[in-house]
Amino acid sequence: MSRLSKLCGALSLSVALLLGGQADAQDSVAAAGGGPAAATPAAASGGDAEKGKALFTNNCAQCHAVTDEVVVGPGLKGVRQRTPGEDWLIKWIRNSSAVIASGDPYAVQVFNKFNKIQMSNFPNLTDDDIKGILAYIDQASAPQEATVGGAGQAQARGGGGASAENGDGSAGGPSELFTFVLVALLVVMLLVLGVLLVIVTILSRAVSPAATGEGAPTTVPFTQRLREGLTNAVNNSTLRSIVIWLFIFVVTKESVDGLYSIGIQQGYAPKQPIAYSHKLHAGQYKIDCNYCHTGVNKGKSAHIPSANICMNCHGVIKKESPEIQKIYAAIEQNRPIEWVRVHNLPDFAYFNHAQHVNVGNVQCQTCHGQIEKMEVVEQRSSLTMGWCIDCHRKTEVNTKDNAYYDKLVALHRKESKEPLKVANIGGLECSKCHY
Repeated sequence: MSRLSKLCGALSLSVALLLGGQADAQDSVAAAGGGPAAATPAAASGGDAEKGKALFTNNCAQCHAVTDEVVVGPGLKGVRQRTPGEDWLIKWIRNSSAVIASGDPYAVQVFNKFNKIQMSNFPNLTDDDIKGILAYIDQASAPQEATVGGAGQAQARGGGGASAENGDGSAGGPSELFTFVLVALLVVMLLVLGVLLVIVTILSRAVSPAATGEGAPTTVPFTQRLREGLTNAVNNSTLRSIVIWLFIFVVTKESVDGLYSIGIQQGYAPKQPIAYSHKLHAGQYKIDCNYCHTGVNKGKSAHIPSANICMNCHGVIKKESPEIQKIYAAIEQNRPIEWVRVHNLPDFAYFNHAQHVNVGNVQCQTCHGQIEKMEVVEQRSSLTMGWCIDCHRKTEVNTKDNAYYDKLVALHRKESKEPLKVANIGGLECSKCHY
């Protein structure tokens, strides 16, 4: 019992230390006293800076920074002041090739200064889109007002320390994940304690001497008692039947699971001819998926990026890398890079990326997993028919500001108060995917 008391004491001390650590973390956050950041300056008139931020991230951030930093192309801080004007910028962003071909002196100067790297053209961007991008650049590159007296601001809101929320409205201090981990550790420690108690009890009985009929202790070898216990268990018809039926059940289940997994490549992560890291490009550098997979918003296939897309950056970045040299070799030999396809659907199944990504606003991670964290791409989802149907049953249709769905929504509301799901607009019909 003394050992058990010590173990319980150690458990209590561990829990106290963990709780103390959480309190210390909260105190340290409160001591920081950082109030919300000062409001950013208003964007230049004539453009939606919020919309421009999304467009800049998706189309421009791979080659340009909103500061003076040169990435592939020049930094864009003060771009309105050093260029011929907004109208010129609109023409340049939409079709820089045409501006250079026209002989425009400033365009030719920029083109030559940055090693004659051809900037991508964006004919799909409207004037308002480009003005929004310029407004975002002005807003992001403007000097930020320093936040003074963070602790005083927190006190003015009614607290002596940091505010209870961050700028985005999320709770400050340790997250709920910390509490969950703490509780999980406590449960695991209790389970370990229970298992140890059971083991101690069994061993105590195993090593204790057996009593004779007269009450005198007689020592029986442990191996003999173990052998007799196993013999009795084997000769027990009930226990033997349970083991046999359990064995049959396990074998049957594994066989059925094996049959269902035929043709499923979940977890498939082939070695590619060039070691490309999504974790580096999409994760660390936050290159938007649409920049490389150009067909994802327009067609059935997302498209595997061609070598010239790689050269938009690697014409000047890490040219000496052995992996980048493989791209140069493919271009010089006029042969495609033989990427190994990871996600495969049967020929009889139809899937359209544009319908899901552009219309349905489905995020890449929904089907492909957290691709921005993968060093080597692997198939995370099963991509089975049941998996797709389950998604269609649960996913609500985004009908906001889309007149196409107005009549469907009206008809659906007559029959049900539930939100309109993909299943309600034919998402479970066989001909949707098989034809």
